[in-house]
Amino acid sequence: MLSGVVLCGGESRRMGQPKAWLSFGPERLLQRVVRLVAEVAEPIVVVAAPGQDCPPLPSTVRVVRDPVSGRGPLQGLAAGLAALPQGTETAFVTATDAPFVQPAVIALLRELVEEDDLALPFVAGFHHPLAAVYRPSAILPAVESLLARNQLRLLGLVEAVRTRLVTEEEIRRVDPGLRSLRNLNTLADYHQALADAGLFLTS
Repeated sequence: MLSGVVLCGGESRRMGQPKAWLSFGPERLLQRVVRLVAEVAEPIVVVAAPGQDCPPLPSTVRVVRDPVSGRGPLQGLAAGLAALPQGTETAFVTATDAPFVQPAVIALLRELVEEDDLALPFVAGFHHPLAAVYRPSAILPAVESLLARNQLRLLGLVEAVRTRLVTEEEIRRVDPGLRSLRNLNTLADYHQALADAGLFLTS
């Protein structure tokens, strides 16, 4: 069983406005990412910051809140995994700023995790923990241990659990342009993504 977790509680400092509400064609960015992930994963859990407004989402999507503000994506990961149904085998985790995430890549990562706890893309010298498949039964205790020690780096998990590093070559087999690993951090990134998608900026 593959579920999905979408983190949208970041402060969006470089973007200057909430990423979840950015227009992307007829959708908001969070709506688009949820729709794409839902093609191969269910249920979907969205993790928002305390008091954060989210655009309308399907009734099947559960929205939960970070219990503590300002502790980054590791805290969001803990909240998202904890909210999944008991017995969930694997979960794909992404952020709200990944408009080109490919369902085929999600399926590939689910296939490659096999008996490991984490299938983690490693491309051009960088890990991509917000485009990875996690095994909640192993990952959640490891995350909670890191948080208890105030170690907030997502990559702290790599040494704590059985990790399958997924290579660029493997990902390019289903996503030749590595679009699934593309994030939007600035307005320039956002405008370029719209252009690449053949879309126009709307209010």
